[in-house]
Amino acid sequence: MTNETQNDPMEFIKSMWGNMGFSLPGMVTPTVDTDELGKRIADLKAVEGWLKSNLSLLQMTIQGLEMQRATLLAFQQMSQATQEAAAEAENTPNPFLNPANWQIPWDFLKNAVPPAPTSAAPASEPAAPAKPKRSPRKKGQQGQP
Repeated sequence: MTNETQNDPMEFIKSMWGNMGFSLPGMVTPTVDTDELGKRIADLKAVEGWLKSNLSLLQMTIQGLEMQRATLLAFQQMSQATQEAAAEAENTPNPFLNPANWQIPWDFLKNAVPPAPTSAAPASEPAAPAKPKRSPRKKGQQGQP
């Protein structure tokens, strides 16, 4: 060791790391230069931002596909229910095609109209005699019986 490396601990670390003679795969060679560290930090932050934007884009794509799948499943269920209802409708007869059912509304109307009075109905009772109207009291007589 020289005098120079003993006085500067950073030089000591640089010389120690550089003298190993082999490179470790997958390991980033550490640097002691602060400018180089700042550049690496900026690069990694840029990569982090890119990864975050890709992650949010991926999440939105997944949500869109899930909504599309749910919509398609709902359409399939509605189509299946419609087909089942159509099959049931084919098996049941249409009531409007049966002429015997055509008179039903007219039967209801016949029952809804009250019968006309006949001459055989008993005579109505005599009207009760009307009660005499009371005359209104005058203002001066209100307190007197």
